[in-house]
Amino acid sequence: MADRWKPTAAIQVSFALHAAALAVVIARPHLWPWALGAIVADHLVLTAAGLWPRSKLLGPNWTHLPANAAIHGSVAITIDDGPDPVVTPQVLDLLDQHSAKATFFCIGELVEQHAALARDIVSRGHTIENHSQHHLHRFSVLGPSGIKAEITRAQDTIEAVTGQRPHFFRAPAGLRSPFLEPVLARLGLRLASWTRRGFDTVNPDPAVVFKRLTMGLRSGDILLLHDGHAARTPAGSPVILEVLPQVLQAVSAARLTPVTLRSALT
Repeated sequence: MADRWKPTAAIQVSFALHAAALAVVIARPHLWPWALGAIVADHLVLTAAGLWPRSKLLGPNWTHLPANAAIHGSVAITIDDGPDPVVTPQVLDLLDQHSAKATFFCIGELVEQHAALARDIVSRGHTIENHSQHHLHRFSVLGPSGIKAEITRAQDTIEAVTGQRPHFFRAPAGLRSPFLEPVLARLGLRLASWTRRGFDTVNPDPAVVFKRLTMGLRSGDILLLHDGHAARTPAGSPVILEVLPQVLQAVSAARLTPVTLRSALT
């Protein structure tokens, strides 16, 4: 269900600053350099907020599970950039071995290419959420229409293939702009980032990735791994396949339960 967009305090301040700068320029044209400087500073702050994936300055953002899920000892394992025809089936088998559920943030065009695999993800009790249609590196600098097109097409693609419409969105690389939240509100989507990530797309050392994901592990955490674009160990194995069993064992040892983000809504 679509929600009405409610600008955050930071966005409201930005609107007010733009209006004030315009008023100053009209009333006292000679002060235009100061007005311009204020606008530039405001844009730098908003840009920095967009480059900080866990920021909530631009809108609501799940960096932890809601309190009602955390109180029951839940954690969320989220897996990005798939589905990958080689890696994802092995990830699914590992999850099955530990009776764990995960949230897959999938790229729309890969869901189209590997439709049977996407359906297998869902049939095993996991959920597929929206990670945009093409995972564009320039996603954060798209205008409102470009952002809407990327997200809407992925919504339609995932629903057509799996029969389930996503409830969450994660921006490519976590980077975004002030244009994103109004689009998500209109589409009834929630932005989700993470509590901690292992940087397993760039770090080939499973031990380092594991430590980053589990140091201070606690109820309500959202962990980020990748089945797509996964880094390879020196032996050539995708890092996630080495790290995931250890993470699941650590979760179990802490008496925590892996759940999907969607299940934490109830």
